[in-house]
Amino acid sequence: MATLDECRDAVSELAERLTQAGDTVRTQAADRTIACRVLDLAVTFTAHLTDGELADLQVAPMGAETESAQIKLTVNSDDLVALVDGTLAFPHAWATGRVRLDASFRDLLKLRTMLG
Repeated sequence: MATLDECRDAVSELAERLTQAGDTVRTQAADRTIACRVLDLAVTFTAHLTDGELADLQVAPMGAETESAQIKLTVNSDDLVALVDGTLAFPHAWATGRVRLDASFRDLLKLRTMLG
């Protein structure tokens, strides 16, 4: 099981990648709130996605208010780290149930573009 610090680093790495992404990817990013629930650590990372950047990254105990998040990702700690380091492909993780994503159809299409 990955640690809280490893998961925080993975989310920060993802935020950095979004910041360094080209204009095409960045224009796909809409103004959205995001919640990433890490089941085995019983925590939720929350952030605001604006112009291709994650801002206001916070971590809270699971069960904290996340219903207002427009994009919700649920994953175990090891899978979160593997997704970010590239050893687990998002489509495979999603298709096999290792990652759960709750978002509007429009947001799913945009995320698909951003995640490749």
